[in-house]
Amino acid sequence: MLQIAYIRENKDEVVKRLAKKNLDAKSAIEEVIVLDEKRRATQVELDTIKSESNKLSKDIGDLMKSGEKAKAEILKEKSVQLREKDKELTEVLNTYATKLQEELYKLPNLPADIVPEGKTPEENLNVYQEGEIPKLHEGALPHWELAKKYDLIDFELGVKITGAGFPVYKGKCAKLQRALITYFLDKNTDAGYLEYQVPHLVNEASGFGTGQLPDKEGQMYHVGVDDLYLIPTAEVPVTNIFRDVLLNENDLPILCTGYTPCFRREAGSYGAHVRGLNRLHQFDKVEIVRIEHPEKSYEALDGMVEHVKGILQELKLPYRILRLCGGDMSFASALTYDFEVYSTAQERWLEISSVSNFETFQANRLKLRFKDKEGKNQLAHTLNGSSLALPRVLAGILENYQTPEGIVVPEVLRKYTGFDIIN
Repeated sequence: MLQIAYIRENKDEVVKRLAKKNLDAKSAIEEVIVLDEKRRATQVELDTIKSESNKLSKDIGDLMKSGEKAKAEILKEKSVQLREKDKELTEVLNTYATKLQEELYKLPNLPADIVPEGKTPEENLNVYQEGEIPKLHEGALPHWELAKKYDLIDFELGVKITGAGFPVYKGKCAKLQRALITYFLDKNTDAGYLEYQVPHLVNEASGFGTGQLPDKEGQMYHVGVDDLYLIPTAEVPVTNIFRDVLLNENDLPILCTGYTPCFRREAGSYGAHVRGLNRLHQFDKVEIVRIEHPEKSYEALDGMVEHVKGILQELKLPYRILRLCGGDMSFASALTYDFEVYSTAQERWLEISSVSNFETFQANRLKLRFKDKEGKNQLAHTLNGSSLALPRVLAGILENYQTPEGIVVPEVLRKYTGFDIIN
């Protein structure tokens, strides 16, 4: 959530920067400022009433002590009137504060200065590319056909049990999935991230805290009876560990990692590009989350990018890194780098990771603060990244490592799988 003081002092800049996210925010910002002015004016009036009421209480006490009960009774009547006015103004103040909060929740984060202009994914900026695209043998197959050929993934069985987008992994493929999860977690913990196992359901406050609500409410599975949401990513429960927490400056940075299944409705996702593992309603992902000092968060973001690069280098998958343009960024992000792996059999790039800095946007919602060296409370910066999302990594391995004899397991995973080929 954007800070109201910043909006008030930088109205034109906020409107200009939100335009980079293809949002005409002028009227929304005006509404926010008007609500804030009304809230502040009401607060001043209420504070005056409370001050006057407190003075009256003291005067009444003094009169009662001196035996001037008649004068005290007159002041008591005025005190009752002030209490009624206090109650009325408190209700008005709460109404303005609630409405202001609702309007602020609707505003996305401001994009960083280096975010490129653009409205579509085609306008994202390719900032790095590495790895040789393998030349596959004649008759090479996309992963959904490989899955059928080697009996690795049963998409139809998933439809029977649940519905489309809920595949069933079998045999060596199930073990390869488990190997990837363990490998990713080992890489993260070796890099200093503390591993967490977190709930797969969160309450509404957690969804608001990280910005999934109200922006992505239609993409989340809602358990209506209990008013809980299935998590779309481990980012939500892991980051909410620090909701309403006041840290000390020397606690920073805080590095967290966790594995969870992820659940996304993906409404409106149809067509050939979503075949197989390309887009699912349930998938596994290992996440990294960082709580950082504001002065060090972009250095930390660069470190997270390098960390994910190191994993892909060990997997020996061809990949590229995109700096997302304003129109392709998430609601909460200030700067995002997407990693994409090249699917040789499909002849297209598949997104496998997003690494983002949210600056103070989530922290303001979460009330996640730290006490600086001067003893003042400041909002922390939050960051997160996929390290990594499994389905498309798995698709890339199946397709890029296929040979006429079978699918070779990347060398770095063999100590986890116990086998070096799927045939």
